[in-house]
Amino acid sequence: MIEFEGFPKIPRLFRQCVVTEKIDGTNASVIIDEDGNIGAASRKRLITPENDNAGFAAWVRDYKSQLLELGPGRHFGEWWGSGIQRRYGLNEKRFSLFNVARWKDKQPGCCHVVPVLFEGLFDTETIREQLEWLTHNGSVAAPGFDRPEGIVVWHDAGRKLYKATIEKDEEWKGKT
Repeated sequence: MIEFEGFPKIPRLFRQCVVTEKIDGTNASVIIDEDGNIGAASRKRLITPENDNAGFAAWVRDYKSQLLELGPGRHFGEWWGSGIQRRYGLNEKRFSLFNVARWKDKQPGCCHVVPVLFEGLFDTETIREQLEWLTHNGSVAAPGFDRPEGIVVWHDAGRKLYKATIEKDEEWKGKT
């Protein structure tokens, strides 16, 4: 039997966007249920202190009381710093939340928020300017670190994230 399926609405391109620094670490999330139970995940799996990802689950366990301030839900971010990817010249690891609209200036003390580089109407020239700025000025997340990874663009109307890296942006990450 044939069923109707409508064509989805197409969002306008030149609408509000937020450009943040893309941090080179490992994707992580804090999960809190309605009863205050807390857990941790990597991009692909739940993790525990016994089966961890760069120490993130142990960190979530150790900072549970502060992390509960996030409230129920899945709180995505980047686990980065000492011993992870670019390391950023840090002696410690940090968790930076992605949802800048929600967490700007009010995150728990144990958390950071990815730095906002630009907020305004989407424009490809502005996106290129932000990449150039990072290339010449270095990381905002870790001042003094001169090899930032790139940017992430949140497009409000499309409700999508896009990334652009400073090095090897034209290459597919899974390329062998």
